[in-house]
Amino acid sequence: MLKLKSINFSYTENGELFTVSTKRSVRNDRMFFEVETDGNTFSAVIHTDNEIQINNISAAFEYPFMSGEKIFLNGYQSWTDSIEHPISDSMRGLKFTPKRYLEQYALTQYGDYNFTDYPFTPGEMHGWTYGYVRHENEYDFFGSLDERSGFTKILTSIRRNEITFVRDCKDHTINSDYTGLKLKICTGSEDTVFDRYFELLGIKPRAAAKPVMGYTSWYRHYQNISSEILTADLNALAEQKYKSDIFQIDDGWQTKVGDWLSVDTEKFPEGMAEMAAKIREKGLTPGLWLAPFVCEKDSEVFRRFEPWLLKDTDRNYVKGGSNWSGFYVFDIYNKEFRSYLRKVFDTVTKEWGFGFLKLDFLYAACIEPRHDKTRGQVMADAMDFLREISNGALLLGCGVPLGSAFGKVDYCRIGCDVSLDWDDKSYMKMMHRERISTKNSILNSVFRRQLNGRAFYNDPDVYILRDTGTELTDAQKQCLAEINAMNGGVLFTSDNMNSYDEITQKIFSRIMALRNSKVISAELIDKHLIVKFTIGERKFIRKYKI
Repeated sequence: MLKLKSINFSYTENGELFTVSTKRSVRNDRMFFEVETDGNTFSAVIHTDNEIQINNISAAFEYPFMSGEKIFLNGYQSWTDSIEHPISDSMRGLKFTPKRYLEQYALTQYGDYNFTDYPFTPGEMHGWTYGYVRHENEYDFFGSLDERSGFTKILTSIRRNEITFVRDCKDHTINSDYTGLKLKICTGSEDTVFDRYFELLGIKPRAAAKPVMGYTSWYRHYQNISSEILTADLNALAEQKYKSDIFQIDDGWQTKVGDWLSVDTEKFPEGMAEMAAKIREKGLTPGLWLAPFVCEKDSEVFRRFEPWLLKDTDRNYVKGGSNWSGFYVFDIYNKEFRSYLRKVFDTVTKEWGFGFLKLDFLYAACIEPRHDKTRGQVMADAMDFLREISNGALLLGCGVPLGSAFGKVDYCRIGCDVSLDWDDKSYMKMMHRERISTKNSILNSVFRRQLNGRAFYNDPDVYILRDTGTELTDAQKQCLAEINAMNGGVLFTSDNMNSYDEITQKIFSRIMALRNSKVISAELIDKHLIVKFTIGERKFIRKYKI
């Protein structure tokens, strides 16, 4: 297990730099750095009444890595690739990406690239919030018990036989108590360590949530949706043998991203309330897509409400990424913006009648920390606000740092968007860890499976069984559908299910049986994913080419 080597804490006060390297509590006339550890839990708390600026808080632990072990380190946000690695593996960031692509596509904004080094060195990897080292069926688990004070970065080095935990709080200014790190470390079976972790966090899925299945419009129509198109898919879904729960309308219903009170009336001439009513008539909960913390450059709110937009230290608007016409981030602490967003949620839930909201691109809220709030604190405040204004609607979080979503949303995406081919043929595939990829989506679903039913219900994204509009092979489609059914609490498609022939209907029936399965283990071996699972008392093994 992990053995504490040293704790490093540095801060600036009145322009003077102070550095502490210790294994125990330190007190001086300016502050008290309190360290507590019992072998299984660890905490480092700063007590001070003086204003200080934190430069670094980290704790290094000795860990004797052994050949054949696998490391899992949770990626920064929903879409970030997160798999088990051999201990000598490395992670590729954006350092080899041409500058023109970085600027044109704002690739640094989607992940942790602006505040995390990617050395691309064998045996040096990093993740966030939680991770483990696995020796066959035994897990050496480590996880943060406090992501609200700031995100916790986890670094592994086989060269130094070391695992280091670093609080993301550089340049954070405090003048009162602050939790530097709070960790849980334990060993046991998969269920033992994850059950204990979430028990200590005091987190479990929200009472209103349950596993659901249904439809989302994105992966067949993308923004090309209309009342006519969606009504046809709705009728097809309602006619199926297996009853669905949700019919969710994705991006494309609004005139521009950010202009949420402006419906595209050419697509939906009767308005969104009428569309929601049609969905309810079929016995389904109406769902709607929103990206609440961003607006695209061509939107009305971007043009008219400049004070709502977040600015960086150089007073430039903060980009969220390159989707749509390029998009920018709102300041979640701006009172007028908060009033606007509250009105949007009131309209969507109370007037239009949508009871399920997919909330996307949530990471954007915390791209820029404040001097008085870390990224983790900003993201926690953002999630609290969404829950406050939700009016009881079921929430599906997407594109969000997962620790901030634990217990806050009913459902959460745990992987990137699937592609209509296996691994996204575009040049983007070599560029960033949050890219669209069916392969990466499947692997994230497998290796974040332990969150399902503990933090929230996992949304592994859609399965695709249709024959048209996709380059996935039959084997790839079956792999995607089976993995989603086995590892998720959300089972969505974008297919018009009336298009399924007899063979496809039989495949779908087999997939439905897998919803009752329990995954025992999963491992990547020689480009194959080996999944062992049970259904009732029977044991099964699936082998998928990845």
